[in-house]
This record gives sequence, structure tokens and C-alpha cells, in this order.
Amino acid sequence: VQLQASGGGLVQAGGCLRLSCATSGHTFSWRYVAWFRQAPGKERDFVAGIRWNAGFTSYEDSVKGRFTISRDNAKNTVYLQMNNLKPEDTAVYYCAADRNVTLSAMRDSRQYDYWGQGTQVTVSS
Repeated sequence: VQLQASGGGLVQAGGCLRLSCATSGHTFSWRYVAWFRQAPGKERDFVAGIRWNAGFTSYEDSVKGRFTISRDNAKNTVYLQMNNLKPEDTAVYYCAADRNVTLSAMRDSRQYDYWGQGTQVTVSS
């Protein structure tokens, strides 16, 4: 099983980026796919998550209204559209997926068995 994250880069404050997480090598369906981020010296924090089959989404408060998570089931890919980026959004962004994680545990990075390699997002002021 592989998760391939891409789409990071350097952008000015107020700009936008779209991250992609392509999953492959699995015959089962995910329950949740999520994005986490980790800034230098900080813990890995939940950003957004999506229920694979139902499309239910959840966001961390600071990104609500700016970020949108979506999925393309046919391509086994999850996207994170990030608009109105702020310097505090600077971090390495990781996608994670699991077939057993529950709604109540969706924001807990320890519940995910599969991870992408991370993509750097840098927002300049």
C-alpha cells in the first residue's frame, strides 16, 4: 500500500495550493483519509479528514472556511484545496489513511496505519 502526497510549495500569504494524496496497492476501501501537518518543533496536528464512502468531512478550526478536503473515488485520490493561506499554515503536510479508524478517533494521528511521505508547504508573509 502506498500513499503519495504532492502539491506543496512556496506561496505568498493569501495565495492557494492544492495538495493531492494518491493511494495505491490496496484492494480494500478506506474508512477515513486525513491530512495532518507538522511544523518544526511541534506535534503532528489534524487538519482535515473525509469519510471515504460517505463524503463526510471534518476540519480543524483554524482552517475552516479556507481549506476544502475532497476525494475522487475512481482515482483513489484525496485532495486538500488550501485558499487564503497564512504564514502559520507553514508545515510539512502528511496524508494518512485507515480502514478501521472511527469517527471519534479520526483526529488522532496514532489511529492511522498508512502514511504518505509528506509535502512541504511554506507561506511567506
